[in-house]
Amino acid sequence: MSDSAPSKLPSARLRRAWQVVRTRGPSQMQFWFIALAVGIASGYAAVGFMTSIRTLQTFLYGTEDPRTLHSFAATLPWWWVLLLPALGGLVVGFILTRFTPDGRVRGVAEVIEGAAMKEGRVERRAGMASVAASLITLSSGGSSGREGPVVHMVGLIAGWVSNRMNADGITGRDLLGCAVAAGVAASFNAPIAGALFALEVVLRHFAVHAFAPITIAAVSGSVISRVHFGDVTEFTLPQAGILAFYVELPAFLLLGLTCGLIAFVLMRSIFWVEDLVTRVQGRLRLPPMLRPALSGLLLGAMAIWFPHIIGVGYETTSAALSGSLLFHEAVIFAMLKVAAVSITMGGRMGGGIFSPSLMVGALVGLAFGIVATAILPDVSGSETLYALAGMGAVAAAVLGAPISTTLIVFELTGDWQTGLAVLVAVSMSTALSSRLVDRSFFLTQLERRGIHLAAGPQAYLLAMFKVSSVMKAPEHPRAPNEDRVRRAVNEALFVAPSDTLETAMPLFERSNSDFLAVVRLSEQAGPPEILGVLLQVDALRVYNRALAATAAEEHS
Repeated sequence: MSDSAPSKLPSARLRRAWQVVRTRGPSQMQFWFIALAVGIASGYAAVGFMTSIRTLQTFLYGTEDPRTLHSFAATLPWWWVLLLPALGGLVVGFILTRFTPDGRVRGVAEVIEGAAMKEGRVERRAGMASVAASLITLSSGGSSGREGPVVHMVGLIAGWVSNRMNADGITGRDLLGCAVAAGVAASFNAPIAGALFALEVVLRHFAVHAFAPITIAAVSGSVISRVHFGDVTEFTLPQAGILAFYVELPAFLLLGLTCGLIAFVLMRSIFWVEDLVTRVQGRLRLPPMLRPALSGLLLGAMAIWFPHIIGVGYETTSAALSGSLLFHEAVIFAMLKVAAVSITMGGRMGGGIFSPSLMVGALVGLAFGIVATAILPDVSGSETLYALAGMGAVAAAVLGAPISTTLIVFELTGDWQTGLAVLVAVSMSTALSSRLVDRSFFLTQLERRGIHLAAGPQAYLLAMFKVSSVMKAPEHPRAPNEDRVRRAVNEALFVAPSDTLETAMPLFERSNSDFLAVVRLSEQAGPPEILGVLLQVDALRVYNRALAATAAEEHS
């Protein structure tokens, strides 16, 4: 044997092993190593995104610490504070108009859609453009968060790995969960919350087979974050207040209900502004590229007098958590932040919703705590405890993630008494807000686009199957005769091959027919061309198999 043969042996084995993974799928142990690699890559992606924001923010605003951005912005010339978000919006508009088909920023909602309906894949071209647009938005003063673009960015990594492996739906979804867990864990230095966020929000189930690889990825992402940024928390918190359990818990129940309403107002404000701007844009025939720029100009005008709305809002959130704001300041800043987030996201500038919801929640919680402790000072703890609970309650209601949000707040404090107060407030806020919207901000976004994930698999699985994949040819032995098919066409019992079973099943229900004609409509006034038939029994069989596969995955 030649000297070069041993050196070629390991590479040959690796190639054979990778070929086995591509053709047969990875074994459990192999998948754990893949999850680790995805976690490391996603952790570095999140760290790189945060570092890029800091670098660009330093260049534009002149401050190296984003936690003091609003204080530093207050010292800048008014015209620079006014124009910088507008210029950023102009760049964002160019990116989104050039690289996305609809001018929308992709975020967590699209990752949830990818997990449910696209075998764990997300859009690549539009996704990369959205990450770039969100980077510009956050660096130039847009009032949004970084978690949404991070989640979509790591989803691109998971999709790339899934495509390289020829991964099936279950493996692709698990890889997506691993990437999201690592990205969130790296963003907040919170591995427990990162893992549960991926399961609770993105995959929307707690399958045992997915827990180990997602946990591995979350831990690896958190380790990457600690290597680069140190073992630090997102916010510097004061010593937790003392909770007089049985006496003070009703106040946290009321705080939870209040935060649920505030979360509803925040979400609906974003949707209302988005619809309003869309109508105005249509009437004035404004180019889509100018929409983010005009939104940025309005943000800049607000920031001249209230620079607190700029960016993620670290400084104001920390001030609320430390109790260094007055009642009227907390109320005014919360109202302005809701308006600023609505303008940013309704104006399609980019960014996420999580960090703004933390800021709004902390401000609302502080205002509530100031009132509560003033009314019953002898039995109340610190108003900062209410700020902490409010922060978790609004964020949980917006994300539709009570478990992971409670844990992320607990990871910030390490105090189980504080965790109990947050849990009480979170449970009430999510119970209320989930009845006012479609479960969460992200699922409501999808519902507005006609994607019915909030109702569960029984609602959205029908939309995954096109009629063309289930239909029978006219000459098939089980197909009805030509006369019956033509009568069905005359009675408007027909669908197009491009339609989905979501369109066909209500027709079956209303007509009590056992088949539908599949036709191609003529561009002229002629009769439609009959292409085949869709049998109800075939549609039900496909639907039942999809339901069974979903149930098997969720309980595996």
